[in-house]
Amino acid sequence: MQYKGKIADWNNEKGFGFINPDEGGKNVFVHISSFADRQARPMANQAVSYELKADEKGRIQAIKVVCSTGRFARTALPMYAVFPLIFSVFFIFFLALMVLTDKLPFLILAAYLAMSLAAFFAYCIDKSAAVKGRWRTPENTLHIFGLIGGWPGALMAQQILRHKSKKQSFQIVFWMTVAVNCGFLFWFFSDSGSGVLRSILHAASKGLI
Repeated sequence: MQYKGKIADWNNEKGFGFINPDEGGKNVFVHISSFADRQARPMANQAVSYELKADEKGRIQAIKVVCSTGRFARTALPMYAVFPLIFSVFFIFFLALMVLTDKLPFLILAAYLAMSLAAFFAYCIDKSAAVKGRWRTPENTLHIFGLIGGWPGALMAQQILRHKSKKQSFQIVFWMTVAVNCGFLFWFFSDSGSGVLRSILHAASKGLI
């Protein structure tokens, strides 16, 4: 049986919310996995049609949820999310410039690009798991990606996927990993740091590490 209602509350970070039935009564729980279009996000007061089903614990929830207009609105990326993206791109361009001017070895740029790509996919996997209610990637694992140089990709994933971008505790640790990573990077520009970097690269070229 089809029911109609409006989105009364939605937690975009966790991927669930509630529907206020048009016929009145208690709000109905709904998970993002129950929507026909999982790529777009529902918004408050958006009209929907749905069916009802009891879960394994007997709790009633909405399934087969469809926007009454046929599609959910795809909201544009907010301005506050654009600046982290610009910062990430600027950082990669900075590394490329340092490589072109022989101030950093190409291996450093390659490492940042590889780790950023790995971090981006790690966030994609965790986002998909959150949407489908599956096993999640531990936050410490995501932070390790940022610490070892994948933070530009992680930052892009946070804003593009809108994942972990509003969880304050996560963001505090994340930016700490960014600060530590950048601190090590800029240490490589010092006399002592550049000496250590040359030793590491020399050892790597000889197959010692």
